Amino acid sequence: MSEPSIFFSEVNERQGVFHRRMFLLGGLAGTGLAALGGRLAHLQLVEAARYEKMSASNQFNFRLVPPPRGIIIDRNGTVLASNRPNFRLLVSRETDMDPEATIKTLATFVPLDKARQARLTKDLARAPKRSPVAVMEDMSWEQFAAINVRAPELPGVTADMGEVRVYPHGGAFAHVIGYVAKVNKEDLTPEGPNSEAIMLHPGFRIGRQGVEKAFDLQLRGQPGARKVEVDANGREVRQDSRGDIPARAGKEIQLSLDADIQTRALEVMGDESGAVVLMDCRTGDLLCMVSAPSFDANRFVRGLSGPDYRALSQYERKPLLDKVLSGTYPPGSTFKPTVALAALEAGVDPEQRVNCTGGWFYGGRTWRCWKPGGHGSQNMHEAIKNSCDVYFYQTALRIGPDPIAAAAHAMGFGKTFDIGIPGQKAGIVGSRAWKRKALKREPVWQPGDSVSYGIGQGYVNVNALQLAVMTARLANGKKALNPRLIKSVGGVERPRGNAAPDLPFKPEHIEYVRAGMVAVANDVSGTAFRQSQLGLGDVKMAGKTGTAQVRSYDNVANRNSASVRWRLKDHNLFVAFAPYDDPRYALSVIIEHGGLGGATAAAPRAREVMRVALLKDPQVRARIEQPLPMPELGPESGLEGAAPAAPSLGQSTPPVMPKGPRP
Repeated sequence: MSEPSIFFSEVNERQGVFHRRMFLLGGLAGTGLAALGGRLAHLQLVEAARYEKMSASNQFNFRLVPPPRGIIIDRNGTVLASNRPNFRLLVSRETDMDPEATIKTLATFVPLDKARQARLTKDLARAPKRSPVAVMEDMSWEQFAAINVRAPELPGVTADMGEVRVYPHGGAFAHVIGYVAKVNKEDLTPEGPNSEAIMLHPGFRIGRQGVEKAFDLQLRGQPGARKVEVDANGREVRQDSRGDIPARAGKEIQLSLDADIQTRALEVMGDESGAVVLMDCRTGDLLCMVSAPSFDANRFVRGLSGPDYRALSQYERKPLLDKVLSGTYPPGSTFKPTVALAALEAGVDPEQRVNCTGGWFYGGRTWRCWKPGGHGSQNMHEAIKNSCDVYFYQTALRIGPDPIAAAAHAMGFGKTFDIGIPGQKAGIVGSRAWKRKALKREPVWQPGDSVSYGIGQGYVNVNALQLAVMTARLANGKKALNPRLIKSVGGVERPRGNAAPDLPFKPEHIEYVRAGMVAVANDVSGTAFRQSQLGLGDVKMAGKTGTAQVRSYDNVANRNSASVRWRLKDHNLFVAFAPYDDPRYALSVIIEHGGLGGATAAAPRAREVMRVALLKDPQVRARIEQPLPMPELGPESGLEGAAPAAPSLGQSTPPVMPKGPRP
């Protein structure tokens, strides 16, 4: 019997293998389907919101919007720096874009010379992708419309409306407020406020000088964003204003300055070079800080060309230099009230007389007085009134430099003040300790140094702000006032300048020196009598003239500098306060190379500025406008306004005919 060809044991074994493989594959397939279903459920239920946002971000984008820069106003609310609309042309580098061809095309719509085109082409090539580059600012409406009409044909080109800084008063506040300009590489920092993305926006500006620089962060505000729909290449398709994030404007800054006084001061300076500072004697507020000649800050906002900048920087009268804070000068005779205070505190008898013959021989040379014939016998009051050099030569030599330096520091010389903006120079106040430290080659204070020191020459240099502070402290008579320029930031008032310690001088000494300054401006023999008459009734001004030499007059017969070059003329100075019987305002004026005698150039300008300040003060104006007292009537005088007596009856008296030939 033959054996069967099929064995059931093999069939069962094969079926078992098949079933095991089927179950394994089915389990794997089921696991995969379960994983896929779970992933789909996770995507649709758990992460649906996330992917919806990612989809929207591909469809929509946000463009940074610079915030409106905070405005700057004066003490009365007059706008000194604000913003105005600006039509600008921007170009962003695209993938398939030819920068050179694009710039040439734009040159047919807006004025772009060859040099400007080449510079823009380089800037566009170096700029990050889709980062806009400013091609032109302040486009006209016609240019703006022409670009917008052709926008679909010009990839990467955008004409929009932004804001630009504007200074309504031009150069009147240029040195105080400063200006804004585009951000450069030196402004960018890896950390801090200058690392924000808004810094690279073509419409963003940063403060460069004055208040704009010192309070740049407060003035910047908070940037916003504009929501736009974009295509696959990132090009803007349309705007979606519902998703815009509004920008927040910067803080408002109020200055203590008065726009009317500031403008008038720059006007009276004319073509002269110098500084004018007016200060409130009661609060320390600065009402005027003018440096002349000035410049138009609006030109710097747009961008100054190389030739224009060189013309400003190379002009000998230096319009870019802030002469109020950074310019230092010998104070000349305006330093004599400080020397007089030092002498009084040192125990010098003010009635002790010095004979002035026009010169004083000491140390092998003749120290001359400004008056060739001399002033004769002088006490301290007369020496201040007449500005006698010989008296102060001998007085300074008698008391030495250290008491003078102590009085000068107490009056505000040789120091800087916290007024909120940079750029101040402390100047020089000489003393024995100062000379040992500053002059290593000649560290010993010589007697001749004291002689010139007594008339504000030699080792003493001051700025116009310090002169105004000195005059304000002297006029106040009690407080060591500090100047205040920033009145408030964001509505929060800053500390006043009258929150200061008392002056370290006896009241009778201050009153004595003030009386001498009253005589300077109101005694007919005072050095500034004619130039100090305000013409405001009984409101009078006290002052002190000054002349600061810029060259030696040894072996020079005549100090009159009318025929010499401008830069060789003496500086002309004047300080004043008014009203002298109730001081409210203190003033300092410096005229660079104004010539001999502070009354010739500085005093007339000081008078005009002081008149504006006094006429704007309601209390002083009421005093000026009050009617004069009625004259007293004698015992036989008739009553004013009474009717005349009735004519008596009788023969009339014929009129008396004039003698002479008849017609």
